[in-house]
Amino acid sequence: MAEREDVLIKIYDLLLYLIPQLEKFPRSQKFLLADRIETKVLDIQENLIEAYYTTAQQKLPVLQRTNLRLEQLRYLIRLSHDLKFFTHDRYGLLSEKINEIGKMVGGWIKSLK
Repeated sequence: MAEREDVLIKIYDLLLYLIPQLEKFPRSQKFLLADRIETKVLDIQENLIEAYYTTAQQKLPVLQRTNLRLEQLRYLIRLSHDLKFFTHDRYGLLSEKINEIGKMVGGWIKSLK
């Protein structure tokens, strides 16, 4: 169970780091790309909380949906970096955090199969 709690902590830490970074986006993208990224991460957090508290049979579809959202988030973060809204360092740190969450979700999925 500790690993499942760790992924909730990791997604929360990602939000704490990411939200101030999204505030720095240019006005033209703050309500488009930045909002989409923030919403995606909040959706992932909701899915992880749902998976943590549901029965074993209900966990797998929720975690698979979470895995898909993580992949969508990776592309949004990459686009933001390519548009120069994230520095190389911030992009690297965000990628590491997202990949770590992805590995934890993948391990959780594997344990259910």
